[in-house]
Amino acid sequence: MSDRGQSVRAVAARVLQSVENGQSLTQCLPPALNEVADNERPQLQALCYGTCRWFHRLDAELQARLKKPLRKPDRVVHHLMLVALFQLRLSQQANYAVLNETVEACRALDKPHLTGLVNGVLRAAEREGEPACPDDSARFSHPHWMVEKLRHNWPQDWQALLDANNAQAPMTLRVNARRFSRNEYLQQLTDAGIEATATRFAPLGIQLASPVAVDRLPWFADGAVSVQDEAAQLCTTLMDLAPGQRVLDACAAPGGKTCAILESCSGLEEVVAIDESADRLPRVQENLDRLELVATLVQADAADIDQWWDRQPFDRILLDVPCSATGVIRRHPDIKLLRRESDVVPLASIQLGLLKAMWQVLAPGGRLVYATCSVFPQENHRIIRRFLTQQEHAVLREPDVPWGRDMETGRQLLPDPESHDGFFYAVLEKPEP
Repeated sequence: MSDRGQSVRAVAARVLQSVENGQSLTQCLPPALNEVADNERPQLQALCYGTCRWFHRLDAELQARLKKPLRKPDRVVHHLMLVALFQLRLSQQANYAVLNETVEACRALDKPHLTGLVNGVLRAAEREGEPACPDDSARFSHPHWMVEKLRHNWPQDWQALLDANNAQAPMTLRVNARRFSRNEYLQQLTDAGIEATATRFAPLGIQLASPVAVDRLPWFADGAVSVQDEAAQLCTTLMDLAPGQRVLDACAAPGGKTCAILESCSGLEEVVAIDESADRLPRVQENLDRLELVATLVQADAADIDQWWDRQPFDRILLDVPCSATGVIRRHPDIKLLRRESDVVPLASIQLGLLKAMWQVLAPGGRLVYATCSVFPQENHRIIRRFLTQQEHAVLREPDVPWGRDMETGRQLLPDPESHDGFFYAVLEKPEP
């Protein structure tokens, strides 16, 4: 392969090192894509996502093959060898190409003194084959703490959950009902040679048989559809939206749910979308512009209501709180490297604080939908239970829906390899005085 192929591996190694240092793939991959040729971008993305997905299995093997850890200045070569192991174990790349080009990529990383080590480790890996996994962390390729927490929280489902996290997530669309019915858009896809089926639970959802670039989707640029997982689409089915309502989408970026709210009900008085991140709010506006929708965007900490609230209450609130994101690991495998067990308690405190704050801005007779993309009860039904013990006037509504598991204070969807992500929803109402 040309120097370009070697540079793709070197760039992937640097991306993985950035993830290890606390950056998400969403943050560090886009600039890295600009370092390689256009036709190499899919390969770079596949290497980064695939190595993150199987990191714990690959890392267990690599550590067993190294006599001692590499020095910190050489840590990028550790990641380079993980990329190579991913290709040896889980890709269709020819072994000889992986070995030769990884050694050259080592030179491209200015580590020529380690080419002998890289060559020796990878040739042994090729010759000896993949070893048996030493524990469940390596077997399921998740951090040990996450395996144990899922085993404890979901004793009947933990293995299926871990397997689902390692599966490739399907590409799912939300049809803009202002432009097409779902059946009409399914026909558009058929005419374009794109195989797709209606989602089981989301009334406007379509799941593609295979992912495609959005520019292949009929009328995408004109706002006909958006890319959104089926579980995330369900929020609008719980909000009981009606014309004339003032609606708040707290923690709104990147704006998929804000747009879904506006699409699903015309005649809303106002939709306010809040997010703390100045970097992410422009993405919300981009989505609104493509769909020709209008919302009031506010950069603020939603919990600090004195900072942003105009004292006009909201009839409906969607509170999609910051969480561990353990229900969307299959879409964001770097979560397995970024999340720590110590994150969960502080997140639960933030979630409860946001819920209390949003309750203050909810109108009497109003409805609040609490949502997470987590599968940890600590962030989900236990938060609602804690809130209900502190807010005696809050009314819990059990949604009459055919999906999810009844957790007594909400509905839990576990990630399904064939369809939706993992999500939790609860519905709370504030009584009239």
